[in-house]
Amino acid sequence: MQFNISDIIKILPHSYPFLLVDRVIECDPGKSIKAIKNMTFNEPFFIGHFPGHPIMPGVLIIESLAQASAICVLGKETIENKVVYLRSIENAKFRKPVTPGDTLILQANIQSVCLGVHKFRCIASVSEEKVAEATISAVLQNK
Repeated sequence: MQFNISDIIKILPHSYPFLLVDRVIECDPGKSIKAIKNMTFNEPFFIGHFPGHPIMPGVLIIESLAQASAICVLGKETIENKVVYLRSIENAKFRKPVTPGDTLILQANIQSVCLGVHKFRCIASVSEEKVAEATISAVLQNK
């Protein structure tokens, strides 16, 4: 499955400037997802992080991965009155900076589901080079 920005807006509760997934390239709901976030110089976080040398904050790379993971859980058929909440982040590593002009590729694969907690192995890359990785756990709950 592929999702455009109109689909993503219906699936996630986030909105500008905190919506950090632009398009879903591949999604096997409940199993895996591959999505993108295009970095433009106009991203609000580039203004102060850092002036003269803008890079995407690592915490927002993790948030992008978490949002992609949530789309994977919910799929195109949004589960009414449900939302995916971040539960934990483990083994986060940041390898290279993400800068204006980059296309951030977000990949998440479900490792397990236990008692409603979905555990994902996530990788963010630019030009096929890993820039960050983490294990993210999230839970589907009532709004």
